[in-house]
Amino acid sequence: DQLSDAFKDIKDSINYAQKIQQSILPVQSKISAAFPESFILFKPRDIVSGDFYWFGSVSKEGNTFHIIAAADCTGHGVPGAFMSMVGNTILNEIVITKHIIDPSEILSQLHHGVRTALQQSENESRDGMDICLCCINTISREVRYAGAFNPLWILRSSAEIEIIKATK
Repeated sequence: DQLSDAFKDIKDSINYAQKIQQSILPVQSKISAAFPESFILFKPRDIVSGDFYWFGSVSKEGNTFHIIAAADCTGHGVPGAFMSMVGNTILNEIVITKHIIDPSEILSQLHHGVRTALQQSENESRDGMDICLCCINTISREVRYAGAFNPLWILRSSAEIEIIKATK
């Protein structure tokens, strides 16, 4: 009975954590407003996940820039979910608060932010995330990309896929 009660408490806690994690993910309607033909495919392996997607829009220099990212954090389940919350929070600060739109600068600041948040200069933590991030100017139809371990796949026609490699 004690084991069953403990399992129920843990399962209830993780299910509640899933609700919190889902609340930080962008809603489809915001992404669809910017990209009407878009869709989201998000199939986490566990109840809570180290994978997350992020979306934000910034008005700057008379243009609107849409920034979208897909990330795979170290760890699965609860540890990965903690990392996804860290990544989401830092991306909000960089893009929404500071209005930084250059993908390579965003990833550079994200890297620094994760290292700072996890105090990686003082410990041996190697946690982080693989990420693909694009900044799209819908007026000029320009897409700028930066990736850490995750490449960008461009589908030009039903038979032609271009892959732009990422770096670490």
